[in-house]
Amino acid sequence: MYLDNRYIFNFSVRTARKHLDNSIGVRQATHMKIESLAIPDARLITPRIMRDARGLFCETHNRSLFREVIADVDFVQDNHSLSHAGGVVRGLHFQIAPHPQGKLVRVTHGSIFDVAVDIRRGSPTYGRHVTAVLSAQSWAQVWIPVGFAHGFCTLEPNTEVLYKVTDYYAPECDRGLLFDDPDLGIGWPIEPSSAILSERDRAHIRLRDLPPYFTYPRDGAA
Repeated sequence: MYLDNRYIFNFSVRTARKHLDNSIGVRQATHMKIESLAIPDARLITPRIMRDARGLFCETHNRSLFREVIADVDFVQDNHSLSHAGGVVRGLHFQIAPHPQGKLVRVTHGSIFDVAVDIRRGSPTYGRHVTAVLSAQSWAQVWIPVGFAHGFCTLEPNTEVLYKVTDYYAPECDRGLLFDDPDLGIGWPIEPSSAILSERDRAHIRLRDLPPYFTYPRDGAA
């Protein structure tokens, strides 16, 4: 099977617009399916996989499409984590001003239960969360905008997670939310007592004690 390079690489925002379907909340572009989650600012992105006898090819990120359809942002740093065991919990993390981060998360090996919590004070979904299972097999990604706390639980050993962020890591702005806060009601796939996590993540504060770091709708667009 021969794949014309022009077909693979020549992608335009005009073509993307043609395939958008706002009426059902699913936005279908030539190389990516973009869906709103229960909190619409968070998105599930599934790239189109092109396979042949050699293997596969897919476009995992398109700057023009992302800025046109999802958020007008630029990514400045890529992060990569490896968790040796299943049941590792990382989170719930976020950065505050002046270096808040939006995140585009995907898995390159293994799988995770991914969580984003709306912490924008005044938001109609404040304190609520969305979840998605991301795996190397599905190629799906989740966009988590500014104003959300993010975390995940690994579902299998040797899971690797890559995420692009919209601002640089700034330790002075690094904050967290307790992953098993009962007020959040997150249905983690493991018992919290058996989670493998850092001492820092065990010590995060609960939602009821969280200062108003983000406000709605001013924050959360990036």
